[in-house]
Amino acid sequence: MIASVEDLRALGFQAGLCAVGVCAADPFPEIKATIEARRDQGLHAGMQFTYRNPARSTDPQRTLPGGQRLIVGAYDYQRQRPDPPQGQPLGRVAAYSWEDHYATLRAALEEIAQPLREEGYRAIVLADQNHLVDRGAAYRAGIGWWGKSTNILVPGVGSLVVLGSVLTDAPIELTDAPQVADGCSTCTKCLDGCPTGAIIAPGVIDARRCLAWLVQDEGIFPVEYRVALGDRVYGCDECQDVCPPNQIRQRRPSNAGAEGAWVPLLDLLEADDSEILDQYGRWYIPKRDPDYLRRNALLALANVAQDQTTPRAGAAIVTHLRHRSAMVRAHAVWAARALGLAHLLDIVADDTDPDVLVELARP
Repeated sequence: MIASVEDLRALGFQAGLCAVGVCAADPFPEIKATIEARRDQGLHAGMQFTYRNPARSTDPQRTLPGGQRLIVGAYDYQRQRPDPPQGQPLGRVAAYSWEDHYATLRAALEEIAQPLREEGYRAIVLADQNHLVDRGAAYRAGIGWWGKSTNILVPGVGSLVVLGSVLTDAPIELTDAPQVADGCSTCTKCLDGCPTGAIIAPGVIDARRCLAWLVQDEGIFPVEYRVALGDRVYGCDECQDVCPPNQIRQRRPSNAGAEGAWVPLLDLLEADDSEILDQYGRWYIPKRDPDYLRRNALLALANVAQDQTTPRAGAAIVTHLRHRSAMVRAHAVWAARALGLAHLLDIVADDTDPDVLVELARP
């Protein structure tokens, strides 16, 4: 017997989800038009994900021909950030990456999908993939409202959730699931609180300014946003941290995965490639190249250690001024100046790489 919406919701709650909704697996034409328009405007900054193939990511039928329903789930990952450990400069990690919350989400969605498969229906779990616009599905299923930060806000929970769906051809009878009314009202704290002004209008992000994207992007980190990066090495929570629904809610105590909230910067800079990937490999790292995390760590070190430059930090700068990667050397130049170690730049005095020369020529 096909499960009812309430049965599916009960399965999701039992598996640890904070919200479950069901909607039709119809295309999302308005979202497709928005994605294509923002891509044409360059606001995606080369980001792929759902921008890579909007025709697929906004049409569930491309993934499962004959699919009828999306069972959408939200997993609440909000935790209290633990106090930073002492002893060396630290880099900050966005809360969604402290542990693999998507693994927890997928496991919960599998608990919903499996009974449908046992009845002979097809059921595919989709989460953090370019096959589906997760937030569009969540909004349609009545999970939450679109915040001005572009995040989905779940009533009583907030926006610190990861979203995913079970796409199935089971003809689940739909009950009334009215879309959640806008709860932002006149609040603009996410726009005002963004360190780089990346939220250029309610619901519109310019990824070329967004720190959460820039730490994952390839190439040279834009010089105009290096100071704004602060101590971040992966992700940015600022628009969510200032959001009143997230602040009002009682934060849960730290759990076993909360040690991932901080990265010892010098440990990272002293690690070899395999050690970095073993520790941080589940993050999105361009081309699986640890040099991008070294780039981020050098900038974070420059921002947090200006008043406490130590011999160990100086040794890390020397190592990276001699690094095989010109991109790493270029960021080491910037970090050396910021840390008051410009005398070390003699190491790259004969460097011929264009990116390094640009850094050396900066005031």
